[in-house]
Amino acid sequence: MIEARDLRKSFGGFEAVRGIDVEVPRGEAFGFLGPNGAGKTSTMRMVAAVSPPTSGRLSILGLSPIDDGPAIRARLGVCPQEDTLDNDLTVRDNLVVYGRYFGLPRTEVSARADELLRFMQLTDRAGDKVEDLSGGMKRRLTIARSLINQPDLLLLDEPTTGLDPQARHVVWDKLFRLKQQGVTLVLTTHYMDEAEQLCDRLVVMDGGRIVAEGSPLSLIRQHSTREVAELRFGVGEHEALADQVADLAERVEVLPDRLLLYTQDGEGTLARVHERGLNPVAVLVRRSTLEDVFLRLTGRTLVD
Repeated sequence: MIEARDLRKSFGGFEAVRGIDVEVPRGEAFGFLGPNGAGKTSTMRMVAAVSPPTSGRLSILGLSPIDDGPAIRARLGVCPQEDTLDNDLTVRDNLVVYGRYFGLPRTEVSARADELLRFMQLTDRAGDKVEDLSGGMKRRLTIARSLINQPDLLLLDEPTTGLDPQARHVVWDKLFRLKQQGVTLVLTTHYMDEAEQLCDRLVVMDGGRIVAEGSPLSLIRQHSTREVAELRFGVGEHEALADQVADLAERVEVLPDRLLLYTQDGEGTLARVHERGLNPVAVLVRRSTLEDVFLRLTGRTLVD
């Protein structure tokens, strides 16, 4: 579905994407993770055939985005980060009007609109104005709109940003069902739990390059430990106490408010901490997550 070799994108003297290789087979859910400025959006715009590559090779659906842009875009579904729904139209008309842009016959687009409203659990709001919908409903409507042309490839930019947990899980369920139906998903997200839930495989980008690639589980195994013990001591004590526990874990990370001990046995490590006479004011033992991997690979410094 997507094949990129040494793909690059420059804006003047700034190189946003610096020679990445990507392959996405049919039916996969593939994710791009990375901090702000990592090159995710520039990559997604090239994949969407709206921004030509500066150099390298890119094939979308077996076609060239430079030579076959309209043919590619006709087979894509795009769900942008910001909702771009028409507030002057009803929920159903947002789908019908958008479907007509693809040249679909009125009867066909009408049937597809009704089917997608059922799929996204919006049938009872079909006649409402968009402005009357909740944030979660608007997001489901935006995804429904991106499916009106029955795309082979669905691009999703931060699909659940700003949603409450209940709405996020509803969207996750719908995206998982789409993947089961054979739709290929490519998404960007800042939610690491979302990437773990949805992605079969993903890449972590930083500074325009791919710094890691694999399934969420394989990345955790490769770049982290099975568990993490979080220890909170008094304010300002963590730096001084780090040396006293350094040999108890494979890696110790000092944060302003806690120590992170990366270990295969969190409870055992915590017991040895207490044996040394150290008494944290709060402790937490948890499994390693994709967020641990992400922060190790891209750092904890804020990027504007």
